[in-house]
Amino acid sequence: MRHYLVVALLALAFGFAGAAVWSLSGLGDKHTRAYLLDNPELLPEMADRYQAKQAEERLEQVADEVEVPFPGAVLGNPEGAVTLVEFTDYGCTYCKLSQPEVARLVEENPDLRVVIREWPIFQGSEEAARMALAAARQGKFEAFHDAMFALGPPSAASIEKAAQAAALDMAEARRFAASDEASRELAKNMELADKLGFSGTPSWVVGGRVLQGAIGYDALQDAVAAARGP
Repeated sequence: MRHYLVVALLALAFGFAGAAVWSLSGLGDKHTRAYLLDNPELLPEMADRYQAKQAEERLEQVADEVEVPFPGAVLGNPEGAVTLVEFTDYGCTYCKLSQPEVARLVEENPDLRVVIREWPIFQGSEEAARMALAAARQGKFEAFHDAMFALGPPSAASIEKAAQAAALDMAEARRFAASDEASRELAKNMELADKLGFSGTPSWVVGGRVLQGAIGYDALQDAVAAARGP
């Protein structure tokens, strides 16, 4: 994908990108082309900035909605001044790798609220996501969330064990997991992910930025610190 963006940006060099350089340098398109060819390392940076700008524009459309959690589907400080949103899937290996990093973020940032958006895109994950919402309704989201990642990948047996480990009221949990309310929440999360241009899990929103992939603790901590401000 990045390769195609770079190619597209090069093609646009005589358009908006070329015009910008031309206006600053007083040179024509011939010189702009030569400058870009002599400095190809600029193109990946242009692609990154283009992607970031597009992501910020998409986020503006859903910023208020994306940070409002499903009741109870929150880690860390529910009243935290800094919000990190994670789109996650219990069948996602990279989400599982990120789970202890998020736990560390919560431990080291007392003002951090982590909003979990269940986005089951892997086969067999939807049942786990539905049970997670049921756990949130019972005030036991974190216990189920942690147990599900520990016991995964999702299956009827692992979901049942995670629900029991979280001490859920199983009759009520099964009822809610099959409800229209749970279906609407999953549909909403899918729509938000689509609007934000996410291509997979884990994906993140924090401080007006969107990030994708298992980017690691340091990158997440930097994003949280930047969102907190000076």
